[in-house]
Amino acid sequence: MQNQDNSLMENWHDYEVDSRREIVALLRAIGEKNQLIRMLVRGEADVCVTSILDVDPDTNRVYLDCSIDPDQNRRILEAKRLSLETTLDKIRIMFSTEGAEATTHNGGPALLMEIPATLIRLQRREYYRMPTPVSIPVRATIPIPLELGGGNAVVPLADISCGGIAILDNKLVLGSSIGHKYADCRLDLPEIGIVSTGLRVCNSMEMTLLNNKTNRRLGCEFIDISRGNLALVQRYITRLERDRNARLAGLS
Repeated sequence: MQNQDNSLMENWHDYEVDSRREIVALLRAIGEKNQLIRMLVRGEADVCVTSILDVDPDTNRVYLDCSIDPDQNRRILEAKRLSLETTLDKIRIMFSTEGAEATTHNGGPALLMEIPATLIRLQRREYYRMPTPVSIPVRATIPIPLELGGGNAVVPLADISCGGIAILDNKLVLGSSIGHKYADCRLDLPEIGIVSTGLRVCNSMEMTLLNNKTNRRLGCEFIDISRGNLALVQRYITRLERDRNARLAGLS
């Protein structure tokens, strides 16, 4: 996994699994159910879809499908760290490896990695994105680097989860470079408080509004966020869920 992915993994320490028996069982279940796995070679810009062919705890090995792209296989083998992500029974599973080797499995080409010492197991609730209310907007203050003009951008949030946020860059001041990092950002969560965190841009989407003006939606993940700040985010999401459920029940 790349350095930015390490930060994401560290943010989920409360959901870390370090039992070798449980890790082996999870990996085997992923393989038996033929679950597709996203392997990030160089972040979101270089993603390989693979699957687990076999898990051998006696030799500490996991066998994976190769990419159909020979050039991508070369990049995988050259990478010093890889991140992998999949789901199992609606549970998100994330783990990483210090690179992979070329091998064969049942006579065909395969990739070989060590069984991870730990992995992250997230119930759907932990990464579910909640839309932020229009009536009580949530704003993020993001320091703009000097190469983009300097100063601070104050932008509204479109949604929020324990893994990150989506922001609306109405004035197109933040750029759209995938992987760009913004340090020392502040989220003003109504009735909860100020959350300090770094952000990394994971995806960017240009939108044309009804008045023909252009808007940009940036999906960002938290980086270097503390446990206390992550707890504030979870508390805010819980509040949003409670308010939504009350409206659906006709209580507000």
